[in-house]
Amino acid sequence: MAKDHGGSPKHAHLETKRKRLTYIFCVSGLCVLFYVLGSWQNSTPEPNNGSEVYSRKVDCTAKDTAVVGSRGSSESVSSSSVSLDFDAHHRISLNNTDSIETIPPCDMSFSEYTPCQDPVRARKFDREKLKYRERHCPKKEELLNCMIPAPPNYKTPFKWPQSRDYAWYDNIPHKELSIEKAIQNWIQVEGERFRFPGGGTMFPRGADAYIDDIAELIPLTSGKIRTAIDTGCGVASWGAFLLKRDVVAMSFAPRDTHEAQVWFALERGVPAMIGIMASQRLPYPARSFDMAHCSRCLIPWKDYNGQYLIEVDRVLRPGGYWILSGPPINWKKHWRGWERTQEDLKQEQDSIEEVAKRLCWKKVIEKGDLAIWQKPINHINCVKSRSVYKTPHICKGDNGDAAWYKDMEMCITPLPEVSSSDEVAGGELENWPDRAFAIPPRIRSGSLPGITAEKFKEDNDLWRKRLTYYKHIISPLTQGRFRNIMDMNANLGGFAASFSKYPVWVMNVVPANADHDTLGVIYERGFIGTYHDWCEAFSTYPRTYDLIHAGGVFSIYQDRCDIKYILLEMDRILRPEGTVIFRDTVEVLLKVKAITDGMRWNSKIMDHESGPFNPEKILMAVKSYWTGEPSPK
Repeated sequence: MAKDHGGSPKHAHLETKRKRLTYIFCVSGLCVLFYVLGSWQNSTPEPNNGSEVYSRKVDCTAKDTAVVGSRGSSESVSSSSVSLDFDAHHRISLNNTDSIETIPPCDMSFSEYTPCQDPVRARKFDREKLKYRERHCPKKEELLNCMIPAPPNYKTPFKWPQSRDYAWYDNIPHKELSIEKAIQNWIQVEGERFRFPGGGTMFPRGADAYIDDIAELIPLTSGKIRTAIDTGCGVASWGAFLLKRDVVAMSFAPRDTHEAQVWFALERGVPAMIGIMASQRLPYPARSFDMAHCSRCLIPWKDYNGQYLIEVDRVLRPGGYWILSGPPINWKKHWRGWERTQEDLKQEQDSIEEVAKRLCWKKVIEKGDLAIWQKPINHINCVKSRSVYKTPHICKGDNGDAAWYKDMEMCITPLPEVSSSDEVAGGELENWPDRAFAIPPRIRSGSLPGITAEKFKEDNDLWRKRLTYYKHIISPLTQGRFRNIMDMNANLGGFAASFSKYPVWVMNVVPANADHDTLGVIYERGFIGTYHDWCEAFSTYPRTYDLIHAGGVFSIYQDRCDIKYILLEMDRILRPEGTVIFRDTVEVLLKVKAITDGMRWNSKIMDHESGPFNPEKILMAVKSYWTGEPSPK
């Protein structure tokens, strides 16, 4: 007898299909339900959560309570504000205030502390070639675990362009230069403020008129000259007045008997660093500057077989100019005032002329108190001339860009090879301002592995979007509140380029241990910067930057040195009420926030500009206004 299956095969197949569809619908419904519940839960603020992501504007002008949206402050909150709870996913909990180390202020005696150019420590080092004034950083056990205090009565610096001419005495209480350089019009004291008339040792009519004299001799305002270096800059009046001609100068001088000269430059809103030509290379790549300048800068150009002119040659761009004024130029007129013999001054000038000739420089002109030389656009004829001039020889196997704690060489840094005598070595640059976004020759030639013209364009587009986002979350970003800006990990200089139409300047820092050495690209774009290792202090005075950008810096350094000391260094160079933008992973930013919460900084973690699902986040921080206590009388 046949077995009874209890229904037709077709009916059984339909029943199975119906069950499968019911199962799929149920699972889908549950997924949708849980997604809606999760979205609802994440959109509900949790006021007791210490690690939140905000989409709010930061007000950088209020004292002490500088982040708008902080508890107890007036809020300006977007309707789309979102709080995300990271506590379930991260081991660091910021709710426990007992785990936050409160970092105390240092004694007022450290108010002007420059860790790697400390005059007391410098006395221990060799005075030959002024080596003792180079960078000599404290050892790990000597690092200060405290915050550098601002002087009592510290005031917010004048806004640019007024800051070019004025600074508050209370911010830099040093009158020495106003007395020592009184006749030269470097600086004058007017009540509670300093005034900078724009004078200099060799330009008593003022820097403006002096620069006009230079412009009559070389094409200073055509856009061909964009980057300059001022060696022994004084209070940087030359660099200050170049800015209105769209020329940006890297001004440097040592921390020496001319107390606070670089500090005055930065207080004025003019790019400057503490630095010296001694035994080590300047911290800039080869072929960086269109123009180099020395106005009675006291650098012994003829000594050490012309080593300092060889270093200027390294950082000068092909076709770049070297300008010299002061001794020994025009010695026939000034020798009595300089209190030197005619023979001595003539010998010094002859020696400089000889070194310049051996470097293959051409003397453009000597007129009045100015002498100008020009570097060749390539080394075709220079190589041939080595049969006549045996020294200095052309360097072999040397990386001309290597400049972090690297001794100066006694040889000429070779220029990239060319195919004809009229070709510019390394590639010709666009005139400014087109230079800022034109593809730099170092990228065009493929000399930076992995960085193509397409990636360069993508980086520019990315930074346009990021600046738009930053302007949304930092209300005064482009309204004159910020002048001196630093990018601690500058990469291709996209951050600086995005600011190029605003009245700010950016110190682009490329970490000395970066995977790609991109500082040469930044200079080819018409911006300035330096190499640096953030495990050490930067070559600047306290309270010299308004805004610091730190993108990926702590991911680079968290395994190399204690990030607390990097943050303390940032606090040292940041002005009261200054702002920091951190970009990094949530884990890293939580570590950073745990430290800055003990440093009188107000901070909030915020979403990435692309939205909450990007693993990179932004930490906005504002240093609160506080000063040291006055010394007891």
